[in-house]
Amino acid sequence: MSTPPYLPSQQSATRQALLAQLGFRFGINGPHAARTMMLDDIRRLLDHMAASADTADYAQAIKTQNVLGKPSQKARDLAWRHLHGLYGLSHDNPLFRLMRTLWPLSDAAQPQLALAMAMARDPLLRDTQALILDQAIGTFLPRTALEHELAHRYPDRFSTASLKSFAQNIAGTWTAAGFLLGHTRKHRAQPALTPEALVLLLLMAYLEGRSGPRLFTSLWLAPYQVGPDALAALAQTASQRGLLVFMNAGGVQEIRFPGALTPAEDAIRQELIHVL
Repeated sequence: MSTPPYLPSQQSATRQALLAQLGFRFGINGPHAARTMMLDDIRRLLDHMAASADTADYAQAIKTQNVLGKPSQKARDLAWRHLHGLYGLSHDNPLFRLMRTLWPLSDAAQPQLALAMAMARDPLLRDTQALILDQAIGTFLPRTALEHELAHRYPDRFSTASLKSFAQNIAGTWTAAGFLLGHTRKHRAQPALTPEALVLLLLMAYLEGRSGPRLFTSLWLAPYQVGPDALAALAQTASQRGLLVFMNAGGVQEIRFPGALTPAEDAIRQELIHVL
């Protein structure tokens, strides 16, 4: 049975409920209503915390210890709320578990890992991917184009002021991830996909129920515009580093993620394979 290609409205309510158990989020709102993907903050937080930290540890570090250096308790509470919304910050979330493992391996990969998590967990950001991909490299992208895209997808839901704020935050995230360049005037750019980010993006496709070569055709990978041979080479690099298992022989490709899922999570994935 074929798997729907992407997470927003194409997915049935049943699939969304199952995917939510695996760390994805849905709805008509998200952290980008108030923030970017907060790359500097998540970097500082993960640099400060042990890999074994749990959700309560992250909450205490942000809200009580103020490791992010926020100026007030309200700012600390909001930082916790938005970071928790964007990244999960829980080892019960297989996406966050893998991101946390991959995070210290490459500074260059961190913006791409953060973007992958934000895309999985914020529908406002997800819904602007098509607009970003439609822009030729070097093309100027005005903020108003993002406002119009959101207004088209969510007619009569948001005020003009809200759309402006959302668009600024979303543009900030695409800029931090390397897909836009410039401070006030944003131009389309194209970052090079890292092996670490590829692993997380492939797991996201795997959780949707994909397998084999279909993992490489997921729309999660679309922003990087990498051809099949280059993707296979990156996967081979990741495999050699023990980040996944990639076998590519005789035209047959197999990708596995040993230890990435609990038995309960794998059972949810198996159910997703059979649910439209």
